[in-house]
Amino acid sequence: MEIKIQLAEKDIPRKWYNLAADLPNPVQPPLGPDGKPISPDMLTAVFPMNLIEQEVSTKRWIDIPQEVLDILYRWRPSPLRRAVYLEKHLKTPAKIFYKDESLSPPGSHKPNTAVPQAWYNKQFGTTRLTTETGAGQWGSALAFACRLIGIECKVFMVRISFDQKPFRKIMMKTWGANCVASPSNETSSGRAILAKTPDTPGSLGIAISEAVEQAVTDPGGRTKYCLGSVLNHVLLHQSIIGLEAKKQLESVGIKNPDVVIGCAGGGSNFAGIAFPFTAEKIHGAKIDIIPVEPKACPSMTRGEFLYDHGDTAKMTPLMAMYTLGHAYVPAPIHAGGLRYHGMAPLVCQAIVEGLQKPLAIDQIECYEAAMTWAATEGFICAPETSHAIAAVIREAKKATEEGKEKNILFCYSGHGLMDMLGYDAYLEGKLERYEMPDEDIKRSLAELNGLPKPKAVKTGKW
Repeated sequence: MEIKIQLAEKDIPRKWYNLAADLPNPVQPPLGPDGKPISPDMLTAVFPMNLIEQEVSTKRWIDIPQEVLDILYRWRPSPLRRAVYLEKHLKTPAKIFYKDESLSPPGSHKPNTAVPQAWYNKQFGTTRLTTETGAGQWGSALAFACRLIGIECKVFMVRISFDQKPFRKIMMKTWGANCVASPSNETSSGRAILAKTPDTPGSLGIAISEAVEQAVTDPGGRTKYCLGSVLNHVLLHQSIIGLEAKKQLESVGIKNPDVVIGCAGGGSNFAGIAFPFTAEKIHGAKIDIIPVEPKACPSMTRGEFLYDHGDTAKMTPLMAMYTLGHAYVPAPIHAGGLRYHGMAPLVCQAIVEGLQKPLAIDQIECYEAAMTWAATEGFICAPETSHAIAAVIREAKKATEEGKEKNILFCYSGHGLMDMLGYDAYLEGKLERYEMPDEDIKRSLAELNGLPKPKAVKTGKW
């Protein structure tokens, strides 16, 4: 029995996989303020053209530049581990495998896209990148990538996480980034929100508005914006996770797992592990694919499939996605990386097609799962990752009840060594079960009245 399934460096994937090539129905196009589809050139104020080309591509495979691979080799290929100690604890017939993305220098899956985004920007002539971050994992990853590639980095960190996670700020500073709490007084959108709600905990939507504003108002035009999730090219870069996992499972005689799980805030690590297997499902494989979100911010399970802005100030195009409304400010739960009002359009389209089935779990159950993980496997997971582990435990128990031997795969998206204040709050009994009230959802979605509606799409056979 292998506990660590390694992949040789020579076997690292050389191409990224693009699910847009295989979806039964294409993702509905992003729209401008006039309700008409935007053209690629309309994004050039925000992104370099080389990344815009990836964003709109429907090619199945896109080459990974050798210069990008040379940086990824620092931690890739990542090991596929079998959680035998959790299996024994649960007395389950299921085999539980996890792709360990916690071993990158910043400690999460985020550098898988931070590195190529910084590299493509440098090739384009960009000298400064702006971004947002929730829990700080994405901000840390982009700071790391920019330091290695030689670009300035400015990070707007959601205020509640800025206060809860001081060491993430120090990580960013160590790698040379400038990190400020969002909303801030450095942008017009930030000042407007502070004037209205000075005690706001902030949100990813607000932080995105600030980062985009600073990028597009740079008089020299050498600043661009980077997003750590949601967009097609981000999910494309993360596909290296699932592509490696496929090779590793095949090396121990498993063609496809029975269940694939990942936590999902904007969709990046979930898509990374799930999209290569979603392609298998499209072509006939029987796989349950589960994106897991917090009950406090349930965009996929209680939001609606609508056209909405990706940010609070409505600076981004309208995207067809499951959303709680761009003005929604989630409760300040400790899984800061999952506090986003929407979901990646590619993930949403896969849900619409019936290829993936989302699940929402309360933060208490997630921390209980994290404590079980620490007591069995020994590692301290990120609060975001605990959502995936909670779903894995549910599926393992289901296998026991059904008496079925199942292969369960999930993405261990990051460690929690910078998130100990959340663990402290749980251990001290300061966290409560929280579910987003219906009236809050209705109030937030009401602000989308008058916006274009996505076209009806027939659910697939899955």
